[in-house]
Order: sequence, then C-alpha cells, then structure tokens
Amino acid sequence: MTLSEENYLKAIYHLTTVTDADVSTNAIAEMMETKASSVTDMLKKLAEKDLVNYKKYQGVSLTNKGLLSAKMIVRKHRLWEVFLVDKLNFAWDEVHDIAEQLEHIKSEQLINKLDDFLGNPTEDPHGDPIPDAQGRMAKTDKQLLSDLAINQIGICVGVKDSSAEFLKYLDKQAIALGSKIEILAKESFDLSTKIRVNETTELTISNKIANNLFVKVDY
Repeated sequence: MTLSEENYLKAIYHLTTVTDADVSTNAIAEMMETKASSVTDMLKKLAEKDLVNYKKYQGVSLTNKGLLSAKMIVRKHRLWEVFLVDKLNFAWDEVHDIAEQLEHIKSEQLINKLDDFLGNPTEDPHGDPIPDAQGRMAKTDKQLLSDLAINQIGICVGVKDSSAEFLKYLDKQAIALGSKIEILAKESFDLSTKIRVNETTELTISNKIANNLFVKVDY
C-alpha cells in the first residue's frame, strides 16, 4: 500500500470505532481534510485491493483484510508512541506527529522486535489499546468522566482527544493516566464539574474537558 492508502485505511478504521453504520464519504473527507471526490477515487482503489466494501452513496466498511491492515498501522503508531515516551522521554503531547511518520515503516520484523523490546505493552501513552501481531486488542472497562455521579471516583485510563493542546492542558492541571479523580459537584447551568485530583487538588473543569477524559470507576 502507498502512504496515502494507509492513511485512508486508518481514518476509516477510526471512524468505524464510533459508529455501527457504514462510514460516509463526507466523514472521511472531513477527517482527511480533502474533497469528497478525492475520497471516492481512493475508495475505488481500496475496493479493488479488497480492503474496503464500497458502494456509491451507501458508505464504506472495511473488509477482513482491510481491518487487519488498519489494525497493523494502528499497532505501529501506538508502539512508536510508547517507545518515544518511555525510552526517549518525549512528553505525551509531542509524540503523535512523529508516530504518524514512523507508522509507515514496512518491516514487520522490526515492529515485532520493538513490541518485545517494550515488554509487549497493551496501551499507548494516551490509554488507547495496542493491537497485537494478530490484531487482537485488550478491552478496557471505561467511561467518560462526564458520566460519573457526584461522589463517584474514577481512575484516568485514557483520553478521547489526544491533541497536543488538550494534553498540555491536562499537564497544567496535573492530570495524567492513573490520576484519581473524584466528582465533588456539578453545575446544572453549564454542566461544569468540580473535581478533586489525587485527593489533593480541587478544580473546576468544563463539560468539554469531562467529555474527553476516560476513567475506570474506582469502587
């Protein structure tokens, strides 16, 4: 596959994780920041390679071959993120763009050795699951912080928004994977939430922030 084909496959994969329906051409165009006509041309190429199921005006889905290929791209991306953070001391907001370049390395042997070198991690620095060499991923019991009730406590296990801006905001608030977050109060007017982080720091976060933090309820 070309670099562009891999990027499209990964985009379709990410879109399928948030919907049960076929992915629309417009949704792909928005994610790829390109024209719908360009998307259509690419989908035809991917369909010819048996990587997607595509019918005009009906959306697109990944074939079994396409799904495994997409997971292998995601696998490489997330393993490189772990390497950059754990071994080269990059911050978690710095690694996405670098991993975007490294994910296109073709050597399966290199990636498998990288996986072993890192101790076969199951999650990347943002809490996203890493597919193994067969495309299997560990399932995490998680929910959005915004879904928790007052007095409930959640352990931060991931972020929905992995943009550098959001991750830097979390760093300023000392919120990271593993942070203990207790819901103290919710404001009905703007849905902002007062929280306590790691039993020490109290702050108020917007509903947008709460909607982008994944937690595991601490019973």
